[in-house]
Amino acid sequence: MVVAVIVIAFVYLSQVYADVLWYNQLGFLEVFVTENLSRIVLFVVAFLVMAGAVFFSLRIAFRSRPIYAPDSAIQDNLNRYQAQLEPIRRLLMLGIPVVLGAFAGTAASSQWQEVLLFVNQEPFNKQDPEFGMDYAFYMFTLPFLSFVTGFLISVVIISAIATVLTHYLYGGIRLEEKGLFTTKAARVQIAVVAALFLVLQGVNYWLDRYDTLLNQDTWAGALYTDVNAVIPTKAILAVAAVIVAVLFVASAFIGRWRLPLIGTAMLIVTALLAGGVYPAVVQRFQVDPSQLSAEGEYIDRNIAMTREAYGLDQVETANYTPEADPQAGALNSDGETTANIRLLDPNLVSDAFSQLQQFRQYYQFPETLNVDRYEIDGEIQDTVIAVRELDTDGVPEGWVNEHAFYTHGYGVVAAAGSTVQPDGRPQFLQSGIPSTGVLGDESTYEPRIYFGEDSPEYSVVGAPDGQEPAEIDRPQDENSDTESRTTFSGNGGPEVGNPFNRLVYALKFQSTDLLLSDQVNSESQILYDRDPVERVRKVAPYLTLDGNSYPAIVDGRVKWIIDGYTTSANFPYSQQQELESATQDSQTAEGLATALPAERVNYIRNAVKATVDAYDGSVKLYAWDDQDPVLKSWQKVYPSSLTPYSEMSADLMAHVRYPEDLFKVQRELLARYHVTTTLEFFNNSEAWSVPADPGAASDGATTETTPRQPPFYLTLQMPDQEEAAFSLTTPYIPYVPAGQTPRNVLYGFLAANGDAGTGEDGVKSENYGQLTLLDSSGQDSVVGPGQAQNLFNSDTTVSQELNLLRQGASEVINGNLLTLPIGGGIAYVQPVYVQSSGSSSFPVLRRVLVSFGETVGFAPTLAEALDQVFAGDSGATTGDSDNVGETPEDPATPPTDGEGGATPTPTPTPSQGGTPGGTTDDPAADLRAALDDANDAIQDGNAALAAGDFAAYGEAQERLQDALQRALDAEERVSGSAGE
Repeated sequence: MVVAVIVIAFVYLSQVYADVLWYNQLGFLEVFVTENLSRIVLFVVAFLVMAGAVFFSLRIAFRSRPIYAPDSAIQDNLNRYQAQLEPIRRLLMLGIPVVLGAFAGTAASSQWQEVLLFVNQEPFNKQDPEFGMDYAFYMFTLPFLSFVTGFLISVVIISAIATVLTHYLYGGIRLEEKGLFTTKAARVQIAVVAALFLVLQGVNYWLDRYDTLLNQDTWAGALYTDVNAVIPTKAILAVAAVIVAVLFVASAFIGRWRLPLIGTAMLIVTALLAGGVYPAVVQRFQVDPSQLSAEGEYIDRNIAMTREAYGLDQVETANYTPEADPQAGALNSDGETTANIRLLDPNLVSDAFSQLQQFRQYYQFPETLNVDRYEIDGEIQDTVIAVRELDTDGVPEGWVNEHAFYTHGYGVVAAAGSTVQPDGRPQFLQSGIPSTGVLGDESTYEPRIYFGEDSPEYSVVGAPDGQEPAEIDRPQDENSDTESRTTFSGNGGPEVGNPFNRLVYALKFQSTDLLLSDQVNSESQILYDRDPVERVRKVAPYLTLDGNSYPAIVDGRVKWIIDGYTTSANFPYSQQQELESATQDSQTAEGLATALPAERVNYIRNAVKATVDAYDGSVKLYAWDDQDPVLKSWQKVYPSSLTPYSEMSADLMAHVRYPEDLFKVQRELLARYHVTTTLEFFNNSEAWSVPADPGAASDGATTETTPRQPPFYLTLQMPDQEEAAFSLTTPYIPYVPAGQTPRNVLYGFLAANGDAGTGEDGVKSENYGQLTLLDSSGQDSVVGPGQAQNLFNSDTTVSQELNLLRQGASEVINGNLLTLPIGGGIAYVQPVYVQSSGSSSFPVLRRVLVSFGETVGFAPTLAEALDQVFAGDSGATTGDSDNVGETPEDPATPPTDGEGGATPTPTPTPSQGGTPGGTTDDPAADLRAALDDANDAIQDGNAALAAGDFAAYGEAQERLQDALQRALDAEERVSGSAGE
């Protein structure tokens, strides 16, 4: 048993030691020490209070037991129980307090954050409208006092139970024919415990007055009934509880229970009447008949403080009356917006990145990519970006391969967001092995990815100087069959060069190979906890982290950027939101993104921007919202773990963006809280909702089950703004009651400015985070996203061409539907991808759908589609303008390099030869010609049918069948040549 205890203790302490090494290596040891010391102190204090109270209750009751008790049948039974308990009495009188103290200590230690915030609280310097208390009282003090009061009440209740049972067991309390008999000692002890309970209950009643400001009913906060009935009665009950407590103390000495019992009965009756019946009467007979006039003042408080708590009080709202009829040249003034309309859907092009840029089976790309922006040739351009991470499923089995040889991914891959190659493939800006492109190469940035979203559980890296490199680095080049090797040279993890540390981590990862392998040397480090979000969560446990981290090339390194939020559920008069529900949309439903945890909050700030170096895993926490009192309180707790944002480089500032999950929470609240007038808010007549994702709805989901449309990152120039900004956007439609069909007209459009950079180190753009809301609710005929999708789906020309694209078992995939306030109206843009049926195929951009009002355009390029909509000349400059005349012919399955990757194929160009009905040496050109002939035949047939010329209609049908057969033949030739 001694050996077993020693082994268990060593294993436990070794894990603590491993954590110390990890935190110390990152430079965040104070986080580990502060949290655990706080937990230990709280555990010890709660343990001593609970165990001490129970122990002394038992001891006092036992020592004051009557020596001689009258004989009776009941007493005989108790005597037998006493005799049975006597051998273990001492053990029980120690063991019961210890066990109860351990439970209490464990529960109390979980409240370490509330205690630290109370001790280190920072004032808001703003007062609530009811009591005039600083917001900090509700955010920091009230949770702490509620915790202490609740804990002490539980201590008193458990002590009371222990007191009564002990006195009863040893005869201090007896049931006799005349009634209940108690000794003086029992009476005094019970009276003192009851008095303590009543005093604490009085404190609880007093704190309940302030809790009314945190109520969550139809409207948040203390309303008319709370202010005029609940708050005064809670004060009365608090005073009454203290008076009854005094009566209990007096009864301990006068030996009579009548007064305290009468007082207790009166307190209970008062609590029922004053705490329940009276407020209900006030609500029913004073408030309900005149609810608007009674609640108006408190509704205004709810509106103002909810907007303040969620950062909505600075929203710029402008009335917007969209034009419905497109005019030629209408987009002349929207050049910055149209040039950056994103055609590359980050949720669809992962397969294209994999097939064209993976190169080896041990690499992978995430299922959904990220959107960022880079300066290219002096212009800011939206990009779709990802890193080539290690895929351990493609690594040969064995500990050495999985943990010592294959240790990291390689390189950033980025493609232009607003343009594609003429064949519909991504236009890569950064690609290849070695990594090259306009974003840099190996001489300008470190491309190796040791820390990422899909990194291995752990890797052992590092070697003495002069030792032959062992880690597989990357292929020599894209077409090479051999790999170069490298040695990690950073400071990325705890050292495991000494035997003791090796033993510690062998126990942690339950691996004898780690202990015995000759791949572990004197300079070895162990890299683990490599997911950027989890890494930040460990060093900043007080933050709620955004579900989407994204990579960027910053100052010659690949950095993961993660947004951190300070949250609370204790902001007065603010409406609570469940974070998980508010951040769910079609991407989270499909597993492409992660929603926030299921916790309710009514205050949120994007307080921290965190970065994780993809090479060495170093973490930096920048105090982004340095005016947030919650963050300032945590800075007092952890004075050295947070860095002022003034120390951020200009390059990092340029890649900071407005956080997606915060925007989702804000847009959900703003759907109702854009209304600031009492009557409209009371009636809910101007409420909006976030529309369902038209793409998800088109897949057959019902209105009730269709997830919401996600927000989209776009470089966008809002009406009346001087220049475009990288923004996060979302549309609004009228409020949809549960079970009803939505009216898919556009009522609003919200954009958050996400450009933080100014070109200077540590200087934040004053426009960053500005929320701009276009209100078009006065117009009840503006096409909404759902209507735009229906226009696309029901348009005869569009449906016919899409049917042609589906020939040959190809799949047509609609990309994200973008909403754009351009041309004085609202335009919708949706890329259309086609994917062939081959196992190694990927979606390629084939067409672009555009609508403005009721007018629909459908063409191989955005430029052509816009011209179709805007009377032949939109006046727009688009990213794919140069692709006009070089349109994609058909998706081809790319040839592979034999290792699971793909080798880019030459870009097909339209054939200048060939005649309708004939073939050329270019099957892609033949397919295009056949599709054009089929489209002409369809249009001729429709015209002939409308004119009643059935002979011409029959001839057109024959031409259509011939064209479709030629298209199928050409499709087979394209697929066959691509698979060779």
